[in-house]
Amino acid sequence: MTWQKTYEHWKHFDGLDAQLKTELVEMEQQPDVLEEAFYKDLTFGTGGMRGVLGPGTNRMNKYTVRKAVKGLAMYLLKNVEDAKEKGVAVAYDSRYMSAEFALETAKVLGANGIRTYIYESLRPTPYLSFAVRHLGAAAGSMITASHNPPEYNGFKVYNADGGQTPPEQADEIIAHVNSIENELEIDVLDQKELEAQGLLKWVGSEVDEAYLQELKGIVKNQNVINEQAEDLKIVFTPLHGTAYEPVLDGLKQLGFKRVYVVEEQAQPDPEFSTVESPNPEEHQAFEKAIEVGKDVDADLLIATDPDADRLGVAVKNEDGEYTVLTGNQLGTLMIDYLLSQTKPLPHDAQIIKTIVTTEMGRAVADSYGANTLETLTGFKFIGEKIREFEVNQSGSFVFGYEESYGYLIGDFVRDKDAVQAAMTACEMAAYWKSMGQTLYQALFTLYERHGYYLEGLQSMTLKGRDGIEKIQQIMNHFRGLDAEKMGPFAIEAVEDYHTRTRTYASGESETIQLPDADVVKFQLSQDSWCCLRPSGTEPKIKCYFGVTSNSYQESEKRLAELKEAVVSQMNTIIESPTY
Repeated sequence: MTWQKTYEHWKHFDGLDAQLKTELVEMEQQPDVLEEAFYKDLTFGTGGMRGVLGPGTNRMNKYTVRKAVKGLAMYLLKNVEDAKEKGVAVAYDSRYMSAEFALETAKVLGANGIRTYIYESLRPTPYLSFAVRHLGAAAGSMITASHNPPEYNGFKVYNADGGQTPPEQADEIIAHVNSIENELEIDVLDQKELEAQGLLKWVGSEVDEAYLQELKGIVKNQNVINEQAEDLKIVFTPLHGTAYEPVLDGLKQLGFKRVYVVEEQAQPDPEFSTVESPNPEEHQAFEKAIEVGKDVDADLLIATDPDADRLGVAVKNEDGEYTVLTGNQLGTLMIDYLLSQTKPLPHDAQIIKTIVTTEMGRAVADSYGANTLETLTGFKFIGEKIREFEVNQSGSFVFGYEESYGYLIGDFVRDKDAVQAAMTACEMAAYWKSMGQTLYQALFTLYERHGYYLEGLQSMTLKGRDGIEKIQQIMNHFRGLDAEKMGPFAIEAVEDYHTRTRTYASGESETIQLPDADVVKFQLSQDSWCCLRPSGTEPKIKCYFGVTSNSYQESEKRLAELKEAVVSQMNTIIESPTY
């Protein structure tokens, strides 16, 4: 069926939601926008289904959500014993339509005889992961678009382990979703019917309290917290999202006394009206927190994204100005702290990172005798590894992280958890303050000890069908690159994760022991590397860079040279009309 026929089908559907019908009529004056809304279906990526709100098969709306939920229901009924009784846990964040989509999820599951547990009000993503495990649910769903702009929302699917569905499960769910021919006529039950039949259960504070009890267990040194509780000054902003109460409850439970909230950003706001982007990776998200930090002379500033699975931290530099740590830097500091404070350290201690995350964490882990494992990008793969450790008794999980501000300390959650990360960051700051150092000074101590590892990221947004084609052209270019050098760096090996092949400059090759993925990584001379991958959740191509040397200045120089060598090739392809 062409997109035009699909559009006509929606337009003439008698039961179409009134608001969506109004928007559809308005879109008729914008043919390009109309085509973009209908030319394909939303698909699952590294973070599930995510898209712009509005009418159309390529948009987030009640019908595309229903279709996704119906596919999930079909999967559960086929593959999970007692799926109807075990049910599905659902949580939602502060975005437009999040609460409505959570209820739509229950309506479809209920029509298939599957019970749904929905949080009575908004909650963070890690609380959903915890609830799946705590309630013994067959699966979970989080309604969120994480740190995307206000016009987005999304639908994440979790398995019974509390982790995002890995490729094999996701592929089967997608196959069921794709088998559904008409998303407009999926059977649903209304809320009163669901409640009357016991198919909708509301989840409240009892699960929150169980999470907070587990949160106590990630503390490594309560004594240092007690010593610094009156002195360590913490500024916190939830960036208009879900973390306000969870983070404050956690810090209060640990005993921290001097916590200052950025009041302008404390309340949920689907417009995220005080920031350009509700993403703690972006330094502008810290502007309000820095103002408060200067007023109270804070030791550290912490910010969570809207669904509280990512944490950003800012600390004072050598000039007394607040600087935002990168995800790689904060993760490395956490590895050093956790390993130094875990006594005795298990002989099979495991750190898990993704293939685009700094190598500095590995160097720190090596110094403590801990092993480092790599996964593909996406915390679902880290969750999978934790499960493997449990099933095979093959390792003791200590810490999992990725460069994009995602961290996990306690495995009672199986996704990145900014609430946990906030507790550990504050405990770590208290420890270093007791040693007379800031986190910034502690970072440079690690640089001096292990080398000056610096990383960079270049993201290019390429929207629409043409954008998808350009992204693929870039990937094809680098996948077929016939060169011996990348700028001043010799290419020592090329890793193509689609063919799962690592090819060395000598011509020798070997199999990569990770799943198929549209990723190309170059291992370069001077312990440098770069990696290209399309985003699984946004119309972007991302290029990651990593260098190291014996000085900060030299690493900065190498990083700039490597970026220039790669980005110039990407721009040539983007700017060429005939590439």
